Amino acid sequence: MSAVLNQIPQAEFDAGIDVTGRVQGQQALLTPAALAFLAGLHRAFEPARQARLAARQARQQAFDAGALPQFRADTAHLRAGDWTVTPAPAALRDRRVEITGPVDPKMVINALNSGANCYMADFEDSTSPTWANLITGQQALRAAISGDLVHEANGKRYELRPQAEQAVLIVRPRGWHLDEKHVLVDGRRMSAALFDAGLFCFHNAKALAERDRGPYLYLPKLESMEEAALWGQVLDDIEARLGLPHGQIRVTVLIETLPAAFEMDEILYALKDRIVGLNCGRWDYIFSYIKTLRRHPDRVLPERGQVTMTQPFLRAYSELLIQTCHRRGAHAMGGMAAQIPIRDDAAANAAALARVRADKLREVTAGHDGTWVAHPGLIAVAREVFDARMPGPNQLDNRREDVHVEAADLLQPCLGTITRAGFENNVEVCVRYLAAWLDGNGCVPIHHLMEDAATAEIARAQLWQWLHFPELGGGLLHLDDGTPVDFALLERALIALPGRLRAEPGLPGIARVSEAIGLLDRLTHAETLAPFLTLPAYERLD
Repeated sequence: MSAVLNQIPQAEFDAGIDVTGRVQGQQALLTPAALAFLAGLHRAFEPARQARLAARQARQQAFDAGALPQFRADTAHLRAGDWTVTPAPAALRDRRVEITGPVDPKMVINALNSGANCYMADFEDSTSPTWANLITGQQALRAAISGDLVHEANGKRYELRPQAEQAVLIVRPRGWHLDEKHVLVDGRRMSAALFDAGLFCFHNAKALAERDRGPYLYLPKLESMEEAALWGQVLDDIEARLGLPHGQIRVTVLIETLPAAFEMDEILYALKDRIVGLNCGRWDYIFSYIKTLRRHPDRVLPERGQVTMTQPFLRAYSELLIQTCHRRGAHAMGGMAAQIPIRDDAAANAAALARVRADKLREVTAGHDGTWVAHPGLIAVAREVFDARMPGPNQLDNRREDVHVEAADLLQPCLGTITRAGFENNVEVCVRYLAAWLDGNGCVPIHHLMEDAATAEIARAQLWQWLHFPELGGGLLHLDDGTPVDFALLERALIALPGRLRAEPGLPGIARVSEAIGLLDRLTHAETLAPFLTLPAYERLD
């Protein structure tokens, strides 16, 4: 325990709270009042969270036994009803370009200064949840909201523009499935979602409310309306504890799981007093399709590069989201452009920007109200496309009544192949990302794409499903050149990887490549697909 932390009398803390993480300066965030606030959230909602996680597991067991996701019969009246959500606050009526990234001080400053309409500060897929990263991120956001955030590195000084020129801040806490192992309440780990959202709101909600800036949250990884309703209860409780009016905290929900795509109306209804929109979290959605249907050999996807948003099952998902949102008066946000500028190759950079432009044109033409980028260099391209096709702040009047999506449309597998390059790229992305994540970096550029946990999960889940395809009843898969997709192919790819990676100067996480290879090897050999790569990896952090 640090000398500074030892100066805090232990008697000031709730006896049931134990903070095991140690970072210089954390006592300014984790005050006795803040810890009591977090403990109250845990005690009030941990049983319901565990019940919802158990319901997820039971539903997945049904899918593994052959069932398929369907629209719910017990909520048909909600889908048929004529209701709308509470209109968006003024700050969130125009969200045509949102930038997303981790919560380190430099990223926070650059994102808020980027010229994007909104910045999603991400404690989830693009942040490796080391204790230092989490506390530093909370400190950075608190300083940014107070106007005091400054960062100095490599002889440069980063400062915030005036608040009127900054992007609107939206915070994404971690999902319901994750624990925060550094905070124990009554001997049990706290929910990571409650820790992230609770600590942020405790310190910043009143200041943001006074400026009509929320707080605003992005809610990830939901699988059902009951999980959305649980968030509603949590936010009601936070508002009551902090003396905020009901509905002050506004949310956007990522539809990034296959089960949630069948409950979009229901999720909007469960949060209708505070929800602003839904987002097409495309990469996690592809991962969830693989994971949910992992034991359905007739629904195996080709390599990731061929699973684009023009594939029928993804187009159906996108168009249903737009139709559902606009019918209910909510924003329909598009997905992430993962490309990053290529500074040393003009031709390759032009090709990458052309792909971004085409993707954003598809989104705005379909009726999306805004889109995501991962790099400030893509903001101008995305804005140009949306400005040309969306002169107003959004497209809520585009009801897309031409869309007719059935359950089979959302489940339709896509045709394609597995190339040697595609297989080996999955292996490389998994290992490189996991090594960097274990080293504390959750947002990693690989081959001119910004990879995060969602894209690594696609690669990892595909490898497991392809390698276990024979036992799923599908026979042996082959690459397009006839090579069997088996564990020998995986072993050859893993053996060749370390030498090639060590030849790259400055590779993030290079010291943990062997550890990442070992973890990927165990996960792919496991009889059952692990629900999340980050669950076993988290135990190795700090």
